[in-house]
Amino acid sequence: MSSSAQARPAARAGRLAAAATAGAVRVFLVLAALFWLVPTLGLLLSSLVSSKDLNAGGWWQVLTAPSRLTTENYSALLANDTITRSLLSTVLITVPATALVLVLGAFAGYAFAWLDFPGRDWLFLVVVGLLVVPVQVALIPVSELFGAIGLFETTAGVVLFHTAFGLPFAVFLLRNFFAEIPRELLEAARLDGAGELRLFTRVVLPLGGPAIASLGIFQFLWVWNDMLVALVFADSTHPPVTVALQQQVRQFGNNIDVLAPGAFLSMVVPLVVFFAFQRQFVSGVMAGAVK
Repeated sequence: MSSSAQARPAARAGRLAAAATAGAVRVFLVLAALFWLVPTLGLLLSSLVSSKDLNAGGWWQVLTAPSRLTTENYSALLANDTITRSLLSTVLITVPATALVLVLGAFAGYAFAWLDFPGRDWLFLVVVGLLVVPVQVALIPVSELFGAIGLFETTAGVVLFHTAFGLPFAVFLLRNFFAEIPRELLEAARLDGAGELRLFTRVVLPLGGPAIASLGIFQFLWVWNDMLVALVFADSTHPPVTVALQQQVRQFGNNIDVLAPGAFLSMVVPLVVFFAFQRQFVSGVMAGAVK
């Protein structure tokens, strides 16, 4: 038998082994994803089951009796002024805190990457050092400061706190991304008469879109899901949704008809934001990996 004839069965066996291995890996990943989604599925089904049926069994009972599914819990949620106001308060905190971090971080990142000014490198080291400062360290001094200037228990105070603690990471990330832009491209724009502001808005920002989108997703998720800062600085009469849900547990204990749909809605909003910017997020991560 010729060597080519012997090589064909070996190559066929190699392809079968590779296909079997890839199939096993896919099956494992699918099973892992389904296992990871069980709590989310349980929360969704719990939000669609009446509290009476839920107390009588578990959310898994609707898998055999789907007629027990109902939207009454979401009607009760929309009728709960505390939860609806908390969702609005969360939006009023998250959107400005995310926008400020993106705008200020982009300007500062461009300055650290392409502008020469005295002490630039030392100042950037200070910014990097701020990354390791935990939020808990600043709670008491910032509380005293906000109390002195009238920002304690206000939406503006929570926004400023999140902005201050989000900026070091934003500046670090965007500065490193902007620094990878080819210098020749910026020099060509300057030769065409572009000033720094036009250079920033017309050249740097479009190229930095994936990194900015990735940063926006991180900041949005962090602020939306935060409870510690909101618990300390937010208005106790109009708290964000994380604090409002925690208060519902403390006050009523087992009002699952409000807690389950409220928790599911608070989880869905960040997921919608993530999937809306998924393409830009993946592009930003891959660009950072390549560079």
